[in-house]
Amino acid sequence: MGLIDDLKGKAQGLIRGNEQAIKNGISKAGDLVDKKTGGKYSGHVDKIQDGASKLIDKNGNPGQAPAAEQVPPAAPANPAPPVDRAP
Repeated sequence: MGLIDDLKGKAQGLIRGNEQAIKNGISKAGDLVDKKTGGKYSGHVDKIQDGASKLIDKNGNPGQAPAAEQVPPAAPANPAPPVDRAP
């Protein structure tokens, strides 16, 4: 397993079970940015909040990768020849 896969797995482990708390934090952070900027960037903030919430939903729920991303099992390079068991 590569470093990126390891980090991804750890992040997913931290997300699972904490989805709502993380989403609440995203919402509060967006509200703070809106307050500090006087709502000047509220459209951008809302987009980012939505995207982050979708990312949490996607990574918090373990599931199977889409068919396009699944890797078929590799065939052995040198398969053993069949054994003739006739006497």
